[in-house]
Amino acid sequence: MHSTTAIPELVSAVRARFDSGRTRSLGWRLQQLAGLRDFLIERGPELERALRDDLAKSPSESQLTEIGVVLAEVTHTISSLKGWLRPRRVAVPLALAPASASVMLEPLGVVLIISPWNYPVQLLLAPLVGALAAGNAVVLKPSELAPATSAVFARLLPRYLDESAVVVLEGAVDETTELLAQRFDHIFYTGNSRVARIVAAAAAKNLTPVTLELGGKSPAYVDDSVDIDAAAKRIAWGKFLNAGQTCVAPDYVLATPDVASRLVEALRAAIATLYGSDARQTTDYGRIVSDAQFERLRGLIGAEKPAIGGETDASERYIEPTVLVGVGRDDDVMKQEIFGPILPIVTVAGLDDALSYIRTGDKPLALYVFTDDEDARRRFLTETSSGAVGFGVTVAHLSVPGLPFGGVGESGTGSYHGRRSVETFSHEKAVLSKPLAPDTLRLIYPPYTPRRSSFIRGILRRLS
Repeated sequence: MHSTTAIPELVSAVRARFDSGRTRSLGWRLQQLAGLRDFLIERGPELERALRDDLAKSPSESQLTEIGVVLAEVTHTISSLKGWLRPRRVAVPLALAPASASVMLEPLGVVLIISPWNYPVQLLLAPLVGALAAGNAVVLKPSELAPATSAVFARLLPRYLDESAVVVLEGAVDETTELLAQRFDHIFYTGNSRVARIVAAAAAKNLTPVTLELGGKSPAYVDDSVDIDAAAKRIAWGKFLNAGQTCVAPDYVLATPDVASRLVEALRAAIATLYGSDARQTTDYGRIVSDAQFERLRGLIGAEKPAIGGETDASERYIEPTVLVGVGRDDDVMKQEIFGPILPIVTVAGLDDALSYIRTGDKPLALYVFTDDEDARRRFLTETSSGAVGFGVTVAHLSVPGLPFGGVGESGTGSYHGRRSVETFSHEKAVLSKPLAPDTLRLIYPPYTPRRSSFIRGILRRLS
């Protein structure tokens, strides 16, 4: 733990490390990535226990959605990094010949990564992979709402990484506020849109670029062309994973009345298959992170009539997997990101109504479509905007290193994962090289005689 008064000095020390040039070499970058991989493998048991303490996550879920995701990202990056960093040649207009042009990636400098509590391992370390691979020094700010996991990072991560170039700073609002008052070369924030606006405003004072990974109400659409039971299982898995506390979880379902009635029964069976007849009794189902979140979610259930679930227990912050029917489009549960194990089903007249409803809201982080109708799939791709689209599956797109992960509009700005992470944390520097002889540029130097002006106009016409 660092006091707020020590933060300016800490950031200055990290910047001095970057300015020394040490982080720029390919060897340093690969060494850090290998160290991060060793941390995840060797300290996996400590991370599993911390995630159990913070969110009641099962070890298997922790491996699947936290540790394993970052391990895959690290492995993919180590194997590909040398090729990604190779300067990219671009064509040069004939009028500039002879010359060569390329784009090279250079590190931005000192990066601040602020992570949330819901996936405290994945959402801190996955961005770190890209920041290190790009050759930056990094200040990490884990969430204080996942204190056990934050403590593991602060205690153990310096043993595996260059502790003068990668610093973990624990704390809450005061520490984060002081961090945001410092000058960084990039700020990467994952969380809610309210805090994102604070981060963006602070970054603007230093013209610092930001990546904002947010959330929103990610819809799922189901029609009668698909296997309803199979669709229900995919939706239930994505929704109730981590007790619904997932930024890309399906927030609500759109379906016609007939499909909705069939879907309810299919969801009932899917929930029982995943978590048994009483989810409270299984170690595979998590808990709500805080009392405040629990009370907010309980209030959303209290205003509706659950078709499935609805039971709560404040003593252990348990909320049963819950499905709501008969939900109005103006109900409170539809006016905010739910971020919990509550799934409203909203009835629509058909495909046109569903598309219209999605377009009237903020652009979601993800959109899930369960239909075998190719025309319907095409219309979702071309008539809606979202960070990602999943056909026949929920949540899983973020585990594909080659796919950029990020939002659009209210659900975020910028993206990362795989090569996109390295590009996010790099500056694309344009490089043009032209020999001094022969001096072909003499043809466009002043004075602009009639003959020379005619020549220039001719060149420009040919290029247009």
